[in-house]
Amino acid sequence: MGFRMGIVGLPNVGKSTLFNALTKTAAAQAANFPFCTIEPNVGEVAVPDPRLEKLAAIAQSKQIIPTRITFVDIAGLVKGASKGEGLGNQFLANIREVDAIAHVLRCFEDGDVTHVEGRVDPIADAEVIETELMIADMESIERRLANLQRKLKGGDKEAVLQDALLKKALAVLEAGQPARTVQIAEDEVKAWNMLQLLTSKPVLFVCNVAEDEAATGNDWSAKVAEMAEAQGAGHVVISARIEEEISQLDAEEQQMFLAEMGLDEAGLDRLIRAGYDLLGLQTYFTIGPKEARAWTIRKGTLAPQAAGEIHGDFEKGFIRAETIGYTDYISGNGEAGAREAGKLRVEGKTYEVKDGDVLHFLFSS
Repeated sequence: MGFRMGIVGLPNVGKSTLFNALTKTAAAQAANFPFCTIEPNVGEVAVPDPRLEKLAAIAQSKQIIPTRITFVDIAGLVKGASKGEGLGNQFLANIREVDAIAHVLRCFEDGDVTHVEGRVDPIADAEVIETELMIADMESIERRLANLQRKLKGGDKEAVLQDALLKKALAVLEAGQPARTVQIAEDEVKAWNMLQLLTSKPVLFVCNVAEDEAATGNDWSAKVAEMAEAQGAGHVVISARIEEEISQLDAEEQQMFLAEMGLDEAGLDRLIRAGYDLLGLQTYFTIGPKEARAWTIRKGTLAPQAAGEIHGDFEKGFIRAETIGYTDYISGNGEAGAREAGKLRVEGKTYEVKDGDVLHFLFSS
């Protein structure tokens, strides 16, 4: 599974600049005025994982296929969006379609770039968007609760569950908290996700700082880090300008540029890693002479469901998974060496796939 991350924020905080850099395109018009992004721009990028190249080199794979993440650059939101101000209705519709939200916050001073509120205050910016999403959720919940009344009278079990979950969410929202703070039982997760509440989406705060603060952050990004920790959200510090410059360089030039800026890696790598952590995602590999490929799954995924990411028939007819841990594959210099060292394991239907596993699935057709 890949995943979709929506890039949101107030106008002129660096959303489109960051999107351009992440997707290495100029598809999003980065301009100094509100609503320069009118339709959500969508871009796919390969998830950087140096393990895949090492595995491919050992197996002499002809093709390397990384897993991918989809970024969606969503139109800038302003106060009153829940009432349709600006491009509010479109913003709210687009945000329902993503798995997580990367909330870009302006943490830099620049007299040439106008802030829609005429000030630099990332905490207040975050509150503006969160408030609009919460208002939209409350209005949506009230409509849904009213529409459920007829089904409730008929004793519809699904309607009873929806009613209970919606009321839980409404109580939390009315207390000033987003829906993602609601405690959901394991057997309610599927029904909860189907509600598609805007504030139930996991949030990653992206602190867009000046170029000379990319390695250290600043006072504003430190405050955002505190806010993120208090909310159980993720956060990452990035300079969208630096990422834009990096996107125009080849691999060797990128490393030199990053070193000059005092950075160990590109912001894209940090952003994706933070996104994976936020959503509880991990990677397993299928390696052979034809191709070396990475697959994204959720932590806790069992072997048959991991096989299903490749093809539904693999899950239906699952027999077993020949499994080698990443470090065992490397130290054995491939499958044969790992097998000889006794590091190849045969796992069944109850095996919980680990990050970095190299898997070969056997199934009946």
